Amino acid sequence: MERRLSEFFTADTEGRAGFIERRGNADPCITGLEYDSRGIKKGNLYFALDGLHADGHAFISDAIARGALAVVHRAELPRYDSGAVFIRVKDSRFAMSPVADAFYGSPSRRLLVAGVTGTEGKSTTVYLIYQLLTLAGKKAGFVSTVQYDSGGGETANPEHQTTPEATAVHGHLDAMLRNGLEYAVLEASSHGLSPKTNRLGDAAFDAAVMTNVTHEHLEFHGTWEQYRDDKANLFRALDIWKGSKRGLFSGLAPFGVINADDKSASFFAGATKQKIFSYSKNGAAADLSVLGLESGSEGSSYRVRVQPGGEIIALNDRLPGAFNCANVLAGLLVVSGLLDLPVRDFVPLVPLLKPVRGRMTKVFRGQDFTVLVDYAHTPSSFETIFPPLSEEYRTRGKKIISVFGSAGERDTGKRGVQGRIAAAYSDVVVLTDEDPRGEVPMDILKEIASGCAGKKRNEDLFLIPCRGEAIRKAFSLAGPGDLALLLGKGHENSIIYAGYVMPYDEITEAEKALSEMGYDA
Repeated sequence: MERRLSEFFTADTEGRAGFIERRGNADPCITGLEYDSRGIKKGNLYFALDGLHADGHAFISDAIARGALAVVHRAELPRYDSGAVFIRVKDSRFAMSPVADAFYGSPSRRLLVAGVTGTEGKSTTVYLIYQLLTLAGKKAGFVSTVQYDSGGGETANPEHQTTPEATAVHGHLDAMLRNGLEYAVLEASSHGLSPKTNRLGDAAFDAAVMTNVTHEHLEFHGTWEQYRDDKANLFRALDIWKGSKRGLFSGLAPFGVINADDKSASFFAGATKQKIFSYSKNGAAADLSVLGLESGSEGSSYRVRVQPGGEIIALNDRLPGAFNCANVLAGLLVVSGLLDLPVRDFVPLVPLLKPVRGRMTKVFRGQDFTVLVDYAHTPSSFETIFPPLSEEYRTRGKKIISVFGSAGERDTGKRGVQGRIAAAYSDVVVLTDEDPRGEVPMDILKEIASGCAGKKRNEDLFLIPCRGEAIRKAFSLAGPGDLALLLGKGHENSIIYAGYVMPYDEITEAEKALSEMGYDA
């Protein structure tokens, strides 16, 4: 894709990007947008970002040497290369969103876009909405923590970023349009919705979903209240972008979907003037409310009351974990609203829904114990998955051996809480690396261990930084019928250490460990 700078960096773009000044009168043909100087190609526009560990302004000369023809920057520079156009803005990271939106021709305004936010359930709900739309015969794409599909098939997400930077967001949306798609589903993280990053600031949403709000990412947001408020920007966007759609979708009324069981439901409902639909797994008053649920390792069956009218529908899914029924209900409400069809029309599609890789994924190589891989990495997600597993295994006299860690340079307050919850429901706890980043791995494990009351080091509590070794230790302790529960990495394909990133896949590592033990199904 190529566009003259003057074609997309207009007065409107300047206004939204916090424009200060411009140096250079050239009108270069821009071939792409890049914020990492190492990825610059000839004709690119380079965003010099203020980073945690490196300042993008220091790499401007390198970017120009590699072929950048325009630079968006915040700081005043000591020198300005005559070979490029320099555009100074108040915040170059914030400016990435309006500039990317303009460069790609505002693709979100030509698609129907649903966004999903929450502490847990985002990736699954995004994937379920995408599947329901596709099964209903619609051309849809999605972007999630786990994978994305811009029209070329499902592809693993290589980044540890729930919501990618704005350049990637609008690039995906543009690809969806070029591939003939009509619907887009975006996982909207609190980071992505925060004005600090503005990754989603120019995405025109038609539907907004809130799955839940618990304790997470306080190292970034500062307080739980700010964390929740940033997430609510997804619902505020419904008002901002109402009436902005072009062509076929110009008449759709935006709407929100909230989890009526969450204590923040009314807060999110109050963040928008648009119509709100609700769902409840616990039988609370809602548009979709579960009346009875039977769940097993292969899926769940449940009756749901549909309001208004009180019609009862029966749903059967093949998703492991009773908690997934809430994600199904959220997905049904979104697709019903986007397609303007009653929920009952989608009941036959529910048994066809596939789970997300790395979400309660069973690993089997013929062993006589169960191995489950899940992404759970917060106290609230632990409180969701442990109780039903405890009831299933420990009430039958079987052990639960849990393996997990906690991310470095992230919310430290949750570490001891994770340890407390896991210790209460696990017979053996094995603590290991998640993404230590710049922290000392063993220091993180000791913080988690401080919450493991009643567990004794090297008896039923083990601190093993190497994740592969930790998994092998857990498997060596598992007897017939026991559960080895591997938490925190799920779908991710690496472990981040200080100065390097180690390729890693939890499911593959578990399969390898089982094979070493002689299992080879």
